[in-house]
Amino acid sequence: MSARIRVVSLVPSLTEAVAVTAPGLLVGATDWCSHPADLDLVRIGGTKNPDIAAITALRPDLVIANEEENRAPDLAALRAAGTEVLVTEVRTLDQAFRELDRTLRACGVADRPRWLDEAEEAWAAVDAPGEPPTAVVPIWRRPWMVLGRDTFAGDLLARLGVRQLYADHADRYPRIPLDELRAAGADLVVLPDEPYRFTADDGPEAFPGIAVALVSGRHLTWYGPSLAQAPRVLGRELRAALR
Repeated sequence: MSARIRVVSLVPSLTEAVAVTAPGLLVGATDWCSHPADLDLVRIGGTKNPDIAAITALRPDLVIANEEENRAPDLAALRAAGTEVLVTEVRTLDQAFRELDRTLRACGVADRPRWLDEAEEAWAAVDAPGEPPTAVVPIWRRPWMVLGRDTFAGDLLARLGVRQLYADHADRYPRIPLDELRAAGADLVVLPDEPYRFTADDGPEAFPGIAVALVSGRHLTWYGPSLAQAPRVLGRELRAALR
């Protein structure tokens, strides 16, 4: 590793990636950065409402962010304050691997971490079933929102053999009324436990008569060290629902 730099992360996935790979680089992270569990950093607010003054007070050499998770005005304010900001875009698994490598190199990490190789190997070994089940994938309720086109989580599910009914929707996260979701003809409803914390009670209550897979939101939506376990974890959860 080159000279140690000071990094603030505005993205939980990137926080975990940097913390696992190069402990000691991070000096600040958001309130939502929950992994690793023993992370002891200055908290600088949420992903959508970071405390710009608190970030600049940490004198970071680099702030790492994401075009979807963070707001452009906040990133512009950081740049205006003289802070370097690296913005990632992650909408596919392949893109996630490239952006993780780019981010770690920007943080001064010279050697590719083993977990990143393991994640690529794990996904390369995925053998999706021949006849994919059709699914709706809610990510929020009140109002109901589902995965649409061009999403990282949607790409992971497609690689695991799940065909989203709203994958070709004009919106990336469309709002769909519950009665329409129920009538969509899905074989499966995939309920992650984040960003909305869906529970086992939500499936039977909202989608009677349809198979429901309650899945790990972290393994479905985070792009970091969890990617190495994601095919196994998500595959097991999906298979259990379809038995």
